[in-house]
Amino acid sequence: MPNHLSTLGVIHTAISLIGVAIGFIALFQDGKIIPNTKNGKLYGILTVLACLSSFLVMKTGHLSSAHNLSILILILLPIVYYAPSLRIFGSKADYVQTLGMTATLFFSLVPAVVETLTRLPVEQPLADGPDSPVVKTGLLILLVLFIIIMIYQAIKLKSRRKGFTPAM
Repeated sequence: MPNHLSTLGVIHTAISLIGVAIGFIALFQDGKIIPNTKNGKLYGILTVLACLSSFLVMKTGHLSSAHNLSILILILLPIVYYAPSLRIFGSKADYVQTLGMTATLFFSLVPAVVETLTRLPVEQPLADGPDSPVVKTGLLILLVLFIIIMIYQAIKLKSRRKGFTPAM
């Protein structure tokens, strides 16, 4: 088996898959990943653990584009978690938080798509590398899906703001 996972790779994959699953559960239950809910907190913790453990599993011995996404997620998560309390975002903090959390889920799925298509089925993976047409198609589908989700979230946030009238 040329594409087997090390023990650390299995642990990293399990953490990642559980985190992504919780992210999707939150997304489908609430229409967004809300950081201060149980699912939002668990998603954040597991995503950070997945990102950190990714640095311990390197096929090539050096940082890859997947590791760069981990760095981006690790920078983005605290910003979006605390967006409502950061004055810099002002009235757009809800947008930053909602779309930023969705972006972290999207960034987590990019290496998942690549790794899945280049490893499965074990006997003859669907793709021979990240530049394979199958991988590029999978990533394009993922991108379109997340653009649609983010547009939906932005519209929902905007409509909620329009319907909001302050208490007098």
